[in-house]
Amino acid sequence: MHKTAIVYGDQRIPYTVNVVDKRTTRIAIHVLPDGKVVVDAPPGFNRNDIQVAVQKRARWIVSHVEDAKARFAHVHPREYVSGEQIIYLGRRYILKVLPTTEKPKAVRLRGNRLEVETRSGDADDIRSKVRAWYRVKAREYFANRIAEASRKLPWIDEVPPFRLLEMNKQWGSCSAVGQVILNPHLVKAPRDCIDYVVLHELAHLKHHDHGPEFWKLLDTYCPKWQQSKRELDAMVETLMME
Repeated sequence: MHKTAIVYGDQRIPYTVNVVDKRTTRIAIHVLPDGKVVVDAPPGFNRNDIQVAVQKRARWIVSHVEDAKARFAHVHPREYVSGEQIIYLGRRYILKVLPTTEKPKAVRLRGNRLEVETRSGDADDIRSKVRAWYRVKAREYFANRIAEASRKLPWIDEVPPFRLLEMNKQWGSCSAVGQVILNPHLVKAPRDCIDYVVLHELAHLKHHDHGPEFWKLLDTYCPKWQQSKRELDAMVETLMME
């Protein structure tokens, strides 16, 4: 992996080159939801050829980077006080902070509220409790969706292992040994969006790159994946916010 940049007009756009599976024969340019630019290329691909290919797409890249930055412009960090919105499985709940002098009860959903008991009232304490609650929910929900999807996919003989990992750039990945890795922030997304990410990573158990056969597989088993991806990309700044 190495970093470089292109120049378009008065703008300098940095990008990262990521070496991917050797079966990939072409480069692929991605503008991530947070505005970062990543170029996938096979091992040994000439850096000058990569630079030329990226420069040819400069106008497209700049347009998408500007769109991503505009989506993030209005995002404000959470303060973890009563009244803030908490998102879970695509639904919005109201955070209710409950001061207590006793041992705080576990975080719980009650109606349209996420109730968090705290002795200190400190924002960091509340934040850590909410984050822990999200991870518990994510582990439970993702395990169920992976198991359910695995039963329906003919190339999977047994449910693959999975783990949670907070990532700044990705919703999920699939390791070389077949372990599915999912971002716990994904549990905030609508159910269809979660299923799309799960199917995407499970499809990598059959096709490790993003070649035509991979997308054909996704079209077959997750026909509305493009709609879910667009919805997920549009929400990324909200879902990633802590």
